[in-house]
Amino acid sequence: MSSGGTDGYQSGGVEGRAMSHRKQNREQGVPDRFDPRGSSRRPRHKKVGWDRDRKKREWTPEERRYRAAKSRANRRVGWLIHLTAYGSVLTLILVSSRSVRATIIVALSWGIGLALHYVAALAAPRLRQRWIADEMDRHVEQGAQKLHVAESANARSLEDLSASIAHEIRNPVTAAKSLVQQMGEDPVSGDNIQFARVALEELDRVERSISHLLKYAREEDFCFKPLFLPNIIDSALASMRDRIDALGVNVDVETGAICEMEGDTDKLRRVVINLLRNALDSLEESATPTPCVVILAGENLASTEVWLRIRDNGPGMDMEVSQNIFNPFYTTKSDGTGLGLALSKKVVESHGGSLEVVDGNDSGAEFLLTFPKAHAGSEANS
Repeated sequence: MSSGGTDGYQSGGVEGRAMSHRKQNREQGVPDRFDPRGSSRRPRHKKVGWDRDRKKREWTPEERRYRAAKSRANRRVGWLIHLTAYGSVLTLILVSSRSVRATIIVALSWGIGLALHYVAALAAPRLRQRWIADEMDRHVEQGAQKLHVAESANARSLEDLSASIAHEIRNPVTAAKSLVQQMGEDPVSGDNIQFARVALEELDRVERSISHLLKYAREEDFCFKPLFLPNIIDSALASMRDRIDALGVNVDVETGAICEMEGDTDKLRRVVINLLRNALDSLEESATPTPCVVILAGENLASTEVWLRIRDNGPGMDMEVSQNIFNPFYTTKSDGTGLGLALSKKVVESHGGSLEVVDGNDSGAEFLLTFPKAHAGSEANS
């Protein structure tokens, strides 16, 4: 009984020690060699750094040419092996069966595959390279032609702009110079006061043109904030109220939506004031019997854009004027600088919108302004 107890104790002691060793190995993360799951849990050493370096490595031009030549040689060898097998099998069939008909049938059937192998392995890569080269040459040629056309257009625009600037500055300076010369010829003349006043007006015109040109040339800073387009319209009308009342112009404003958008309040206000001033100038010069200005504002059906229309019932404009009216220094006014609408268009486009003349009006001129409700910069930040 004592021996049985001893055997049981010894047996239990061995199993206990084995279990404790297994438990200790599992706690330390060492797989048990007696555990069938241990083999599947052995750590696998991955060559992560080697794979990453291999992916980042770039082939040199010599290595690329060598790989391309090796690929072509392998394709040729593969096709020659195919051709050798083709000839050998046909010879074997002809010798063993002595049947020309069977040989021809096999030759035709297998020959189709051999021909396709030749096209895919040898002819297709050459054709592909030739067509790629031709397509690249064609695109390069088209790109060069487009670049030449764009450069020519830019050169013509620069020439026209330079000529306009020279004309806009030279004429007032020439007039002022002539008046000053007349004042020098007769210093005590009573007309010198009038000459001096006209000369100052001409010089003021030069200063105004240069100031507008600088505004047009430099990039202005914009402060985009949420705003309501009807508030911009009301502020612009308040600034022009005295002249509107003096000319007796009836202004009709209709806003069919909230017209909330993001933009620079001050600069958009100046755009609306400039368009209103042009409409009032047209109505005043044409002496329209019942002058009227209609201002409409609203949103598109998707509520992604805000639009503004300013229309008058004046004489309108012909096709030539409507095509050139946004060009710098183009003006139909005797005292205009020709930069007001160019500056307005630049401001509108800086908001991601558009400013254009609406065609098809029986009388009067109409301008359409379109703005996105959310500015691109704010969308990117959000």
